[in-house]
Amino acid sequence: MLTIKKYAAIDIGSNAVRLLIANIIEEKGKPTRFKKSSLVRVPIRLGSDVFMKGKISKHNGERLLDTMQAFKLLMKSHNVVKYKACATSAMREASNGDKITNRIFNNTEIKIDTINGEEEAAIIAATDLNSYIDANKTYLYVDVGGGSTEFTVIHNGESITSRSFKIGTVRLLNDIVKNETWNELEQWIKTHTQAFEKIDVLGTGGNINKIFKISGKAIGKPLTYFYLTSYYNMLQTYSYEERISELDLNQDRADVIIPATRIYLSAMKWCGAKDIYVPKIGLADGIIKSIYYDTVSSNTQ
Repeated sequence: MLTIKKYAAIDIGSNAVRLLIANIIEEKGKPTRFKKSSLVRVPIRLGSDVFMKGKISKHNGERLLDTMQAFKLLMKSHNVVKYKACATSAMREASNGDKITNRIFNNTEIKIDTINGEEEAAIIAATDLNSYIDANKTYLYVDVGGGSTEFTVIHNGESITSRSFKIGTVRLLNDIVKNETWNELEQWIKTHTQAFEKIDVLGTGGNINKIFKISGKAIGKPLTYFYLTSYYNMLQTYSYEERISELDLNQDRADVIIPATRIYLSAMKWCGAKDIYVPKIGLADGIIKSIYYDTVSSNTQ
């Protein structure tokens, strides 16, 4: 007996807002499969408002409301049976965040959960990383966002410790990350990884996915520290316009890709990793899994 249901995840990030629709495929005697059906990404960049002015601008508030109305219609068209919407760093810090989420709820009935950095790290870490990792290895998991980056140390398939730092691509673009924050991150990584002889980095986020795609590497193969450094140095020889026209990067990718690469390289350097693996997962995937597991646990109680 085969059943297929559609779940959706809405990820309201500091750089972009995403709607992920996934098929949940259940077949007797087989493990449940999660298959991506549709992904829509809208680069609203709420973080540019919030990290500089403390609140979401009227213009971007309207764009977010329009996007949520569009997402509601898309979920209806796809016959989505369950969804969850989560907002991260920018909405957390916006002085008018509650006002905007209430307005969205009143207009669309979409309830937005504004989650903290630790919750974000936990949701991402709960994605089915086991299919991407070797249970006998140690990893530093790095998920780079616009407002914050989540770090998790994974040893023998288990999450040892997680931490969220306010170092994100949009913050770095606006030059509002203090040196003390970088120093704190360096100390945290070194402290929690020094006990391990060999460590690899797992990198997630739109920027590392793009770099991996450009590299032409086979799925499951890592990028090296040397490759990432060369790519980082090459990017900086091009202007923003040239990165769009000559490197064929989207407008909203061409600027954030440099600070994102800096974060991954710093993490690799501080934990001594030579390789970075790029599983194509993120917060939206974690949200889909959390809806499924919450449903399963409530059905068994």
